[in-house]
Amino acid sequence: MKRRVVITGLGALTPIGNTVSDTWSGIREGKCGIDKITHFDTTEFKAKLAGEIKDLDMEQYFSKRDLKFNDRFTQLARIAAKQAMEDSALDVTAIDANRFGVIIASGIGGIESIENAQDTLNDRGPSRVSPFFIPMALVNLAAGNVAIDVGAKGHCSSQVTACAAGSNAIGEAFHKIRDGYEDVMLAGGSEASITPLAIAGFASMRALHTGEDPTRASIPFDKDRSGFVMGEGAGVLVLEELEQAKKRNAKIYAEIIGYGSSCDAHHITAPIDDGSGGAQAMVRAIDDANISADKVSYINAHGTSTPLNDKTETMAIKSAFKDHAYNLAVSSTKSNTGHLLGASGAVEAIITLKAVQENFIPATINYQNSDEDCDLDIVPNKGREEEVNCAMSNSLGFGGHNVSLIFKKWEEA
Repeated sequence: MKRRVVITGLGALTPIGNTVSDTWSGIREGKCGIDKITHFDTTEFKAKLAGEIKDLDMEQYFSKRDLKFNDRFTQLARIAAKQAMEDSALDVTAIDANRFGVIIASGIGGIESIENAQDTLNDRGPSRVSPFFIPMALVNLAAGNVAIDVGAKGHCSSQVTACAAGSNAIGEAFHKIRDGYEDVMLAGGSEASITPLAIAGFASMRALHTGEDPTRASIPFDKDRSGFVMGEGAGVLVLEELEQAKKRNAKIYAEIIGYGSSCDAHHITAPIDDGSGGAQAMVRAIDDANISADKVSYINAHGTSTPLNDKTETMAIKSAFKDHAYNLAVSSTKSNTGHLLGASGAVEAIITLKAVQENFIPATINYQNSDEDCDLDIVPNKGREEEVNCAMSNSLGFGGHNVSLIFKKWEEA
């Protein structure tokens, strides 16, 4: 028998807030977290805007040694996980540590550490490269460090599926608990790729917006969209088997009921033209949830603000939901945060389940010009107080990775 899985803790650091509460307030207020890059000098760079985390005191969370020997993406993951654990009020001494797992995703991992180590190699020679360089750069060390922090001895791994990674992590964690392998999972994603090499690389692909007006930079579904805006951050959720959560009187945000994934098998970066891969992931999530498509009333879209992504995701939603597609509210909160790559799915999952919990549909902010290729209800500029019993979060990644998650209000069967 499949077990029910609920969300009992949340943690997030985003360009619009350093907690879940602040991030959600920013979503409700329509706050834009995009501004000029301050992490490095962009004089010679085409792309000059990003969604940076602001006013984060790392020394509040880490010793100087931890700051020196952990890449920023690992630091962000550890902070978000700490927030989620505190929010859940989970007593780790009262559960079986062998059935407590961690899946933390990242699209790129420790790219800042890689860049710094290359500079050291070039400037000072091979003997001066830090022995901590490799563990700082490895994607799985975010999950490994979080597991050490919380004493989780169950399944521990990392999803590396580009921009779908955070959602894959949550979906896989959901199935681990649902199917009886674990009782509690920390799952989410982290990314810290506002670095010279990452910005230069994405700009060379012509994937990034290169204008300098933050209010017209990340504009999903807008006819004038011209590329995504890099963001950084982390989102981590505590997923828990329902009966255990009830036994300890845990606060329950929502229930996760569906997870679907697919691959376009089409191109290394571009989505398949007809959106069929994304549609397949949505249909699989609906089937996994054992609901009819018309039960879903809101979709937090991947919505990157690139011309091709937004068009094909619109087609995918129409293919998956048929006539009901025009009854759905669809918005992209990347208009608030920019694109957090491997962390985006986790942060957007948190936003989606908060939408379910509080009956509020986030807006696609800074929207001005409609696009006939993106003709769904994209909730322009102002969010809505509206009942949301069941919602979907979509993530699509380079390599053709497609993931959909479904959350619903928690209620007794």
